[in-house]
Amino acid sequence: MTDLPKNRFKAALAAMQLQRGLWCQIQDPLAVEMLAGEGFDWMLFDTEHSPMDALTVLPLLQAVAPYPVSAIVRPGSLNVAEIKKILDTGAQTILVPMVQNAEEAALAVASVTYPPEGIRGVAGATRAAGFGRIKGYHRRASEEICLLVQVETREALDHIEAIAAVPGVDGIFVGPADLAASLGHPGEATHPDVRAAVVDAIRRIRAAGKPPGILTMDPVLFEAAVEAGAVFVSRDLDLLALRKGLSTGT
Repeated sequence: MTDLPKNRFKAALAAMQLQRGLWCQIQDPLAVEMLAGEGFDWMLFDTEHSPMDALTVLPLLQAVAPYPVSAIVRPGSLNVAEIKKILDTGAQTILVPMVQNAEEAALAVASVTYPPEGIRGVAGATRAAGFGRIKGYHRRASEEICLLVQVETREALDHIEAIAAVPGVDGIFVGPADLAASLGHPGEATHPDVRAAVVDAIRRIRAAGKPPGILTMDPVLFEAAVEAGAVFVSRDLDLLALRKGLSTGT
């Protein structure tokens, strides 16, 4: 029988160990495999703001599997059926966008958890279950599944402590772009008010006992976020890194 794969990322977050990663929208397995060897702790495959879906994420999970990097998948929304499909492909860490309150956080937890505690649909011959080779997978899956939720609106900021208190939430990500729009500064994620709100949110998440996360290309905000206690962090996105690398400067 096959052992249940260990989730190194979940263990690192529980120990509040800084984890540096890369946000990914390129859905070419060869490019993703190359990036998997670059030394990142994690790579996130984003189906919310890219053409990716569960079908196109699968070969990316396969491409990074031989490397010591943890894969995270962001579904398009808090959609129970979509999350189920992503989990069945073998993703062990899920980042659910636009979680507004404790009730939505609880639904996210239920979506990644088998009955009787949750509502994840049961199937046996999935990649996640080692195609049926992992003994006791359905009883033990939650041990290695890591659930991250995003707070990225003014409403969500008001409920950070309540969201953090939901059992089964392993980390909370602060989304500067959507938060900027919610605070009245669309497209201005570097606005001083947005920076201040993000840093305050990270401090509150950490004070609530959960590891905070962030993606920002703003070096000022990135350093402030790490200083405030952010644990899973990214300062680049693969498409933007490619564009910068090929830029002629004109």
